Amino acid sequence: MGNRIKELRKSHHMSQIHLSIELEVSQETISAYENEKYYPSYQVLMKLSDIFNTSVDYIMGLTDDASVNGGVSYQEGVLLSCYRRLNDVQKEKAMAYLQGLADL
Repeated sequence: MGNRIKELRKSHHMSQIHLSIELEVSQETISAYENEKYYPSYQVLMKLSDIFNTSVDYIMGLTDDASVNGGVSYQEGVLLSCYRRLNDVQKEKAMAYLQGLADL
């Protein structure tokens, strides 16, 4: 993962300091991520995904496809993740609620 963060940072012509400011962490923290001394939190991974316009899976090295998850925004991804955790009855209620909101 550290190599991906460094790769993405450099390809976006960002210094460690600039990225640290964007993420609201220290430059030392960025260095530690890149050297895999420790790993970013979920929140930091999501920010990195937004900053570099790529998927968390790509940052983590789980895929070599750097594209964002099918054009799904962060908010849409959160909704989808929550929806998938619901049982069938809850999914029906959620869909009815969202459709009602969309009709406003």
